[in-house]
Amino acid sequence: MEKLKRYTAKDAEETYLVPHWAAGFFRVGEDGHLEVTPEGNGGPSASLYEIVTDLRDEGRPLPVMLRFPQILEARVIELNEAFRRAIHKYGYRGSYQGLFPVKVNQRRMVVETIARAGKPYLHGLEAGSKAELALILAQDLHKDALIACNGFKDDDFIRLALMGKKLGKNVVITLEKFAELGRVMRIARELGVEPSIGIRYKLKTKGSGQWEESGGEAAKFGLTTPEIMKTVDLLAEAGMLGTISMLHSHIGSQVTDIRRIKQAVREIAQTYVQLRKLGAPVRYLNLGGGLAVDYDGSKTAFYASANYSLSEYAEDLVYVTKEICDGHGEPHPTLVTESGRAVTAYHSVLVLEVIDTIKPPGEDKVEEPEDVHPVVKDMFDLARSISVKNYREVYHDAFSNKDTLQNLYDLGLISLRDRALAESLFYQIARKTLKFALELDYPADELEDLQKMLADKLVCNFSLFQSLPDSWAIKQLFPIVPLSRLDERPTREATLVDITCDSDGKFDRFIDLHDVRNTLPVHEIRPGEPYYLGVFLTGAYQDVLGMSHNLFGRIGEAHVRVDADGYEIERFVMGEKARRVIEKMGYEEGELAEAVEKLVRSSRLTPAEKGAFMEQYARELVGYTYLED
Repeated sequence: MEKLKRYTAKDAEETYLVPHWAAGFFRVGEDGHLEVTPEGNGGPSASLYEIVTDLRDEGRPLPVMLRFPQILEARVIELNEAFRRAIHKYGYRGSYQGLFPVKVNQRRMVVETIARAGKPYLHGLEAGSKAELALILAQDLHKDALIACNGFKDDDFIRLALMGKKLGKNVVITLEKFAELGRVMRIARELGVEPSIGIRYKLKTKGSGQWEESGGEAAKFGLTTPEIMKTVDLLAEAGMLGTISMLHSHIGSQVTDIRRIKQAVREIAQTYVQLRKLGAPVRYLNLGGGLAVDYDGSKTAFYASANYSLSEYAEDLVYVTKEICDGHGEPHPTLVTESGRAVTAYHSVLVLEVIDTIKPPGEDKVEEPEDVHPVVKDMFDLARSISVKNYREVYHDAFSNKDTLQNLYDLGLISLRDRALAESLFYQIARKTLKFALELDYPADELEDLQKMLADKLVCNFSLFQSLPDSWAIKQLFPIVPLSRLDERPTREATLVDITCDSDGKFDRFIDLHDVRNTLPVHEIRPGEPYYLGVFLTGAYQDVLGMSHNLFGRIGEAHVRVDADGYEIERFVMGEKARRVIEKMGYEEGELAEAVEKLVRSSRLTPAEKGAFMEQYARELVGYTYLED
């Protein structure tokens, strides 16, 4: 029998595709621990397993979100430097100013880190609501950094934006619909301030991937070409044509195909030169969001991937814009993009602890009783006879027997014990069938679902709906990797389930270079030994879309900085206590305690039991909403 090769860190990286999706920020260490490298592979590293162990030793509960501000800083720098290189390469005579749309992640650490890292690059922020604008106006941005106001606006939103302009901020109000123009003109006159106006052009070009429908002629936002002409004419009549400073477009989020991006840039650049010819002094060409994250590492146009790099993205935007502007003799505009997902996705890791394993039957040996139903006896015969030569025939017979036994059980013709025996034997046969099938170069298509059926279910202490809502809502894929034992060959296949009372609270779709896997390779769980899983690329949208299903609240988060001397947990933000989540639903803690105390007083509990129960009830109200040791 051929001995298996030793399983190495390199093998683990290929099993979990780490080099393909990690962008240099994560790797497998020789000790089998997954490491974070926030400054890239040449910089300092830290074991995620050791960070989590230290948090547990401090009494911090799981699940927990690990945040690495250095990765945010690195992504801001990478984005801006990519455009600097492209501008230099093609002799572009304009510049680049990025915008971070805070809707992607409004967490304080995220916004303040991006503002700080982006200040030397004049990197700005984008607001889609009054609350977001109020948050942004308080940030320490470069005086020339853009603050773009997108989204539908009422008078107060416009007034707040114009006051920001009056305070010396570089605020641009984007017209999302034609009716907003009259409001902007009226309130600007009231406040005595000249606005900076952006026009969102409704692209005909559509993006690709999950959000393809957010672009094109049926898009929610934007002005049509006739509306743009009306806007230009009205502003010209009012002597305000000079207030048009930006042309904005948005092809969609997570655009997977670079060809669609180039097509959109060509269309918006043509509109820019036409506006310039009409006398509008447009200086910013805002190409919107869409810079994709390669979640599965396949580098394709698949919805969870991207068939281009950051450098290719920047070069195409710069080259196409330059080509069109030069063709019309118009100046090169300041290019603007609103990259949010690509900046924030990498910086956070959701850490889950496996608290239980649900295994399908069929692993334990089954003894044949003397008195057994004939169909069950046939299942024993099938289990004994299965081989590499007949496994498909045996599996089909076993499957048929299983259906027959179910019908007999429904009619009351076999016992519960016989049914249990038959099911154990069926799974035993299925396991052998899968083993034989996987040894072949081309296993039968009909056996594709066997691996999922025979997979373990790892019960993880978290809520999918709170921490990873995109996985449930739009089937978003995220890389998932064990944090330790990566120098051991994973011998089990598993799906993941959360602790909510909802059958949708599960992971059964995992990344793969060529397909979507139904199971995740994992290790045998050892009693008494923690087994942690990291869910990666969770920094975009998951924090702000999470919901309190089953009243599971926001989880704790650790802000970690890594240097040559190791790592430091700069700050720990506690997760929500039960009373906080309950109060969101309209309840008052005092009223709840009073009602329960009244119930306890009228009960037959002993005085000691009453005191112990009220103490426990009060403790649960201030406790973590997740399972605790």
